[in-house]
Amino acid sequence: MRSLLPQPAGTIDLVDAYAIPSRARDDRPFVRCNMISSLDGAITVNGRSGMLGGHADRAVFHILRSLSDVILVGAGTARAERYGPVRLADDLRQRREERGQSAVPPIAVVTRSGNLDWSSPFFTEAEARPTVFTSSDCDEGALRRGREVADFVVAGDRRVDPLLVLDHFHRIGYHSVLLEGGPGLNADFVHLGLLDELCLTLSPRLVAGSGPRIVAGPELPRPSELRVVRLLEEDDFLFYRLAVGSDVPSDLDR
Repeated sequence: MRSLLPQPAGTIDLVDAYAIPSRARDDRPFVRCNMISSLDGAITVNGRSGMLGGHADRAVFHILRSLSDVILVGAGTARAERYGPVRLADDLRQRREERGQSAVPPIAVVTRSGNLDWSSPFFTEAEARPTVFTSSDCDEGALRRGREVADFVVAGDRRVDPLLVLDHFHRIGYHSVLLEGGPGLNADFVHLGLLDELCLTLSPRLVAGSGPRIVAGPELPRPSELRVVRLLEEDDFLFYRLAVGSDVPSDLDR
């Protein structure tokens, strides 16, 4: 992997490239979103993101997971992408433990209804017990079955409130959240001004179709401004690290 910005470089350590948050926070955890998009804006092919990625994209995916205290994903994305438990290479596990983190980060799933497969490896083989954020009208049967394999947190009445999610993470001592979508959950964070950083892989592919973009829902009252913190390249894939907000210092300014 080579760096294009802020300084061109032949090779770069990915942990060093992503380790330091672009914004310091003490009021809530730092929220970073990781997504992939084709050149024409598609985030899936036949409903899944795998055909857009490659070796370099998977490397960044694992690095970002390894740096986070917790991974947050919507139930629809977890089902579509067939999520399993987090697997990290030994060196990444060791670096986490040296930073005082658990060997692997837990995954937290956002679901209003509780429509999840509690017998799937995602739950039954998880090294770190998953958390399920749900609403107060979640199906009681789902709650009874799910509590055997996951911790449940009610974070809203009719829908899950991202502010309550982050408040829970803050109370239990998490400092960094990796948001992995989907577009609806991403939009909830963006509309509330809770997204601090976007890591966007630009895949050298065209898809066409009418699939979703990285953020769904109604237009923002005004476009959100982002600043390039770092830009990497490998195998024609571009890896943007973007800080949300025009007031965030960029390495390009230094």
